[in-house]
Amino acid sequence: MDNDNNITALRTRMMAAKPSLGGSDDINKWWLLGTSGCHLCDIAEQIIAQFQAVQPITYQHVDIADFDEPLMLEFATTIPVIITPAKRLNYPFSVMDLQQLFMSSQSSDS
Repeated sequence: MDNDNNITALRTRMMAAKPSLGGSDDINKWWLLGTSGCHLCDIAEQIIAQFQAVQPITYQHVDIADFDEPLMLEFATTIPVIITPAKRLNYPFSVMDLQQLFMSSQSSDS
């Protein structure tokens, strides 16, 4: 798990590249970065669905093809990637990794 101090700046860049991410509903959402035809992204969505069975989180699938080229290339070789308001988690990850991510986001909200 990447505890990147620049997550806020990264999310800001992503919202600038895809303004639909900037809504007030999206501020606290997890984002799953991927693209069409990415089989690992399909697996990541299945893992998130399994996690949602025990922890009701909301996430938004974000297609990196909608970004400008520099931002898209930043993720092209690392997708799927989960971006929360405070952390970045690169694949591979498991349900347990999502639980740790969720718990750390809860403790940072307090």
